[in-house]
Amino acid sequence: MKKILLASALLLGVSFTSCNSYLDINTDPNSPAEENIETSMLMPAIEMNTASSYGNFLRIAGGFHAQQYAHLFGTSNYLDYSKFNMSATRSSGTYTQFNQKALQNLKTLLTKSAEQEDWGTYLAGTVLRAFVYEALVDCYGEVPYTEALDLENFPTPKYDEGQVIYEGVIAEINEALEKVSASNIVCTNFLFPSSTADKWIKFANALKLRMLMRISGVKDVQSEVAALLAENNFPTTDVSYKGCWKNEPGQMNPFYSEEFATTWGSTQTNIAANLAIIGTMQVKNSEGAIEYEDPRLAAFFQKNKSSEYIGGISGTNYPKSTSKLQDWCRPVATFDMPVYLITVSEVEFFKAEYYARYGSAADAATHYAAAIEASFASANVSGAADYVARYPFDASNYKKSIGIAKWVALSGVNPFEAWCEMRRLDYPTFGTAKGSDFYTEGDQESYNTSKYVPGTLYTPIQVFGEVGANKLLERYPYAESSSSRNENTPAFPGYTSPVFWGK
Repeated sequence: MKKILLASALLLGVSFTSCNSYLDINTDPNSPAEENIETSMLMPAIEMNTASSYGNFLRIAGGFHAQQYAHLFGTSNYLDYSKFNMSATRSSGTYTQFNQKALQNLKTLLTKSAEQEDWGTYLAGTVLRAFVYEALVDCYGEVPYTEALDLENFPTPKYDEGQVIYEGVIAEINEALEKVSASNIVCTNFLFPSSTADKWIKFANALKLRMLMRISGVKDVQSEVAALLAENNFPTTDVSYKGCWKNEPGQMNPFYSEEFATTWGSTQTNIAANLAIIGTMQVKNSEGAIEYEDPRLAAFFQKNKSSEYIGGISGTNYPKSTSKLQDWCRPVATFDMPVYLITVSEVEFFKAEYYARYGSAADAATHYAAAIEASFASANVSGAADYVARYPFDASNYKKSIGIAKWVALSGVNPFEAWCEMRRLDYPTFGTAKGSDFYTEGDQESYNTSKYVPGTLYTPIQVFGEVGANKLLERYPYAESSSSRNENTPAFPGYTSPVFWGK
């Protein structure tokens, strides 16, 4: 582990160090020459950068934008996220890390693995490349793709439409799948250690399913999805980075290290559970008595000091001196918690959606129940059947059934994907209550969530003016690290302009 991380750190430092050569030995005498770098050295560096960006920054921002997280006090950027805001500078570091330390190293890895006809590693690299590009499109809508990573176009590559990028990386996956066999060896990696290409093939199919279902709102891809479902070669366990984290500085789960580690990372307490997710997972009657409590709630969020589940409110910064408003629930987090890339539950939800649109309601209901069961299994709790009985699949409004259930399932697993699916399915929707109906700033005794309706969103107390009431943040402004030097950056279409799959 330590040797791999040392090699990873070395490679991270030499990524994109020269405009004339990707790895120039004359630039840094301590860096290996490109011809001496092995794919087994590159892959861990790529993975750790991807896991760090996706499992930390995007998890945190996505959690606020999906109203699964609320802000306590501390960093101002988190308060902005809580108001449904994202600046060009605050996402810039993640954008740069994805491009310069994941995609740039992947370019070298793919070149080397193709030259060596190492098709197992080639597929793995292709899938990770597609995964990174998908996340970038889901954030920004348009990013450089066809001219990206090409030094001839540095630093002004053109921005490509999101649909072009989705279709491009799916084609790349298909090309890699044609070359690979399940028994092919894959170089050293954290995602599926000591495994052949079989699990990477399943991951590739799951990722294709997610991207195709997102494309399906703007293009007819039914035949492609039908072929994937007929093949039915999907992961049987959640695809995640697990078993690779240690309770040591620099080796913890990135979200835990950022928000919870006392000896490493932030010393501030910023993130609480949002009243929307708490009020949906713990339903109370008109007298305030608990009517239903989702068993996953304890797996996703901690109880507060009074052994209660109480959620914070979007769009306000609670003062430290206001003790009552510090007593919110916190997300459950451990140093070795997984960074989830895609779950079995998500795959089943996509299947349910497909059959609701193109097949039978009975098949859709079966996969909806399977998605709930998979989510409960991931949380290591029982009670899936009770949940399905309480919230059965509704074929007449499948988007609502799937949208709310998926939002809940992802709240303790992958808030970023929850934000994506909310924008696509348009559920949960905004209710009639607003953040100001739950709390008057400065008056801690005013906290009252009795007007909250389970399975709904609400306008933050202070909402970013360019988003406004009863609307989600639909996209990020183009990252400053790119737009400040790229004359080909398009005009920003606005914070409430959907990315291509949300239109």
